[in-house]
Amino acid sequence: MRKQRTYIDELYPIAEAQLGYFTATQVREAGLNTAVLAQLANRGVLERVSRGVYRLSRYPSTALDSLMEAMLWPQAKAGGPIGVISHESALAYYGMSEVSPSKIHITVPEDARIRREVPKYLAVHRSALKPTEIRKVDGILVTTPERSLRDSAEARLGWSLLRQAIEDGVRSGQLSPSRAKRLADEYFGETSAAAAQ
Repeated sequence: MRKQRTYIDELYPIAEAQLGYFTATQVREAGLNTAVLAQLANRGVLERVSRGVYRLSRYPSTALDSLMEAMLWPQAKAGGPIGVISHESALAYYGMSEVSPSKIHITVPEDARIRREVPKYLAVHRSALKPTEIRKVDGILVTTPERSLRDSAEARLGWSLLRQAIEDGVRSGQLSPSRAKRLADEYFGETSAAAAQ
């Protein structure tokens, strides 16, 4: 029992930074034995969320659990890419528009090699995101509001939802009025620039 407790104590800092979640790869990189994960899962100390992704059973659940799981899913394999919540899922996270995506959208690097079948709840996009286009909020990597709008527009999100997202972005302080005006001009033309005011 003492050995199990020590293992969890060493694992806890990794999980705490990620809402109680962690990957087998992170455990290995921390110098811990991944073979213990199956034993702890069998005892109910851990939950196996998906292949290579685990969660501390007693860690409090939050409304962000599904986003954290989606972000970690690509990293489950050693050397796996980093998943970033993006597109309309990022807009929903920021509260920009009434968008309600049926899947969680993540973006991985263009050269990411994912050989596993993508879970049905995920939509995986590939792009070379710049560090300036990513924010870490509540431990979750999310594309910036502006990048999220651009990605959603390219993915053909409805114009009314895009307009609403720009307006909500200004109201919430996620977008400056000048950026919002530029985006409104870009998507809707000069006649719709008032949407950003």
